[in-house]
Amino acid sequence: MAKPAITIKDVAREANVSVATVSRALNGHDNVAAPVRQSVLEVASRLRYTPHAAARSLSSRSTQTLGLVLPDLHGEFFSELMRGIDGVARAHRRHLLVSSYHGDQEQQGAALQAMRGRVDGLLVMSPYAGAGFLVDNLPAALPTVLINTPLPEGDYPGFGIDDHAGAMAMTRYLLASGHRRLAFIAGPDSNHDARERLRGFRDAVAEAGAGVEGRVLPGGFDEASGHRAGMALLQGGSLPDAVFAANDMMA
Repeated sequence: MAKPAITIKDVAREANVSVATVSRALNGHDNVAAPVRQSVLEVASRLRYTPHAAARSLSSRSTQTLGLVLPDLHGEFFSELMRGIDGVARAHRRHLLVSSYHGDQEQQGAALQAMRGRVDGLLVMSPYAGAGFLVDNLPAALPTVLINTPLPEGDYPGFGIDDHAGAMAMTRYLLASGHRRLAFIAGPDSNHDARERLRGFRDAVAEAGAGVEGRVLPGGFDEASGHRAGMALLQGGSLPDAVFAANDMMA
């Protein structure tokens, strides 16, 4: 016969404190004396007590979880992004609930709706969805921070990368290195980052004036489209002096 599960009452009885004190100690509240907190934690560890997440969520109205919705999970960029976010979340005793939508607007809407009631806040990267769609699908009462997501509507905090300036700097570097025939492998037309990188490349080429050639090849931010662009360059006769790919996967 299986042993009955250890409850918070068992921890309170063993530590000789109230159930409320055990709850406050385990949830990191400040109004618990350090020796009492230490005693509670030691007893909970010895008894192998695990708080019931659902019950704790109902009583505290907090899930201790943050939602992260990304366009993809594959590749070094997204793995490093998740690693950084997870590190900060864990430092604040929070967990991550991660979902991706692979550029599919309908799937993104489903992912955002699924976060309701499961997380205390959202981090969203949405370079594909239109502003109207995103506003309609973001849970209204949930604190949300946008990552590299252009959204003129709504009052959401956010941060982003200046892709236009970055692409101009990269193109100027190639030109300063003596390259005059440049090829740019672009990203998806529906992706905000891709559009800004292409705009930066074209602006830098136009700024350089006569004698500079800037050829643009289509890409999809994946290895296959990078390969297709490479083959197109090889079959096109005269090769460029340098190739600027709009993301690492295509490069």
